[in-house]
Amino acid sequence: MGCAKAKKDQPEEIWNSVTVVASAYNSTPAQTSSNPQITAFGDSLKPGKKYIAVSRDLLRKGLKHNTPVIIEGFEGVYLVKDKMHRKWRNHIDIYMGNDLEAAKQWGRRKVCIDYRISNVDSQ
Repeated sequence: MGCAKAKKDQPEEIWNSVTVVASAYNSTPAQTSSNPQITAFGDSLKPGKKYIAVSRDLLRKGLKHNTPVIIEGFEGVYLVKDKMHRKWRNHIDIYMGNDLEAAKQWGRRKVCIDYRISNVDSQ
């Protein structure tokens, strides 16, 4: 009973922060694959939704599939729905649906992101 009580007193989730390079991507075969609506996790992308892809080193830091992410300069919460090619490090790609111009305007820049991880996983 004492151990169960100790776990209850700890928050079930915590937020971490990291500075990453952020670029943008669209649902086009040239930017993704021959099936640009399907992510590496098998999810279907829908324009207008708040999704990101993450470099694989960030997966190991806790940015796993469906992790909620807050991105500096953007409103709302984004979800990790895709993973990037192994060549990328410390990088996210912000999904911008079919809006090629918005992706070009964003370009590439360093941003701070906050992401939620489960405290249960870290115990």
